[in-house]
Amino acid sequence: MTTCREVMTKDVQCCLPTDIVKSAAKMMRSEDVGSIPVVQSQRSKKLLGIVTDRDLALKVVAEGQDPQQTRIDTVMTSDPITCKENDDVGKAIQAMAAHQIRRILVVNDDNVVLGIIAQADIATRIDQPHTTADVVEKISQSDS
Repeated sequence: MTTCREVMTKDVQCCLPTDIVKSAAKMMRSEDVGSIPVVQSQRSKKLLGIVTDRDLALKVVAEGQDPQQTRIDTVMTSDPITCKENDDVGKAIQAMAAHQIRRILVVNDDNVVLGIIAQADIATRIDQPHTTADVVEKISQSDS
């Protein structure tokens, strides 16, 4: 069994709900990521939500909001789908496919952010090509 801990990207940069959108966008650019976990404090890393590049595009840019005034907590997704560090990675893959999400946060029993699993992590860290193809296909399917 491959666990989520074995596949996840560790040391994920996080932001606070009171941070402004512009700082999250800059963090995404500097870290070359498409999402950032939103945590209660940088010390506790207790998960509150997630903000994605799509959130910024649709809820800030498309709505004409000021990225220097808009707070993360107004555009983030609260209570995102997560998996536990000791879960079989297959469970995380199933959750990603079921919810059509491209990344899933890995937390411990106290809901502290430990890492993130993205499609790329599955593709590069699991030696099962058919699994990767299935995940990409299921995540990419539309609801229509």
